[in-house]
Amino acid sequence: MPDPTVRTVVSPVFGAACHVVSVGRDAVVVDPGAGVADAVLARVAEHDLTVRAVLATHGHPDHTWDAGRLCVAVGVPFAVHEADAVVATDAEATLDALARSDAAAAGVGGALRAAVAASGAGASTPPPDVLPLATPDGEAVLEHGALRVRVLHAPGHTPGSVLYLVGGVVLTGDVLFAGSVGRTDLPGGDPAAMARTLRDVVGQLDAGLTVLPGHGPATTVARELATNPYLRPAP
Repeated sequence: MPDPTVRTVVSPVFGAACHVVSVGRDAVVVDPGAGVADAVLARVAEHDLTVRAVLATHGHPDHTWDAGRLCVAVGVPFAVHEADAVVATDAEATLDALARSDAAAAGVGGALRAAVAASGAGASTPPPDVLPLATPDGEAVLEHGALRVRVLHAPGHTPGSVLYLVGGVVLTGDVLFAGSVGRTDLPGGDPAAMARTLRDVVGQLDAGLTVLPGHGPATTVARELATNPYLRPAP
């Protein structure tokens, strides 16, 4: 499969990145956060793409808010790892749960709720058709037209966090950022699981892959393995 073309739309909520990944005319949309649906649909129309699926790297609302609206508009299911399926398919309820957890999570839920309100994105609609992704051996493969998407289970930030590999690109959601990694103090976070993910999943990725995180700039696996303090072995 040739390397994909990636067109990124950044949400006004926490700067969450939504990626339109295509090979030829076949496309998948990854992490449709709040306020991105119109821009995504415009790019799909501009480049004459056919969206085959809407995917999420994990279930947090800043990555799933517009999933229902987008799935209805293009007539495809919403795919998310089965361990995050319940939270991912009701962004409003998940936002409420995060807000209730604020005493233990440094005000993230309240800040997220305020950011969504300020964005003008409106209410989130649950997707009508949800495809829970199973990874019985830690991974799975999705075939969408010319696109072949490898799914690696990468728990820690949430129980159902995944990485999506398409050609020479890996979309890491909130597992891996340029110079940092995802937090584990939100509901469902697990520091021990994150440590295993960083060692056994991220640490085993091909160094030549381009990394597109859920927030912040792109990087490479090679750069992160060499410089990211969370990936370097302890002295």
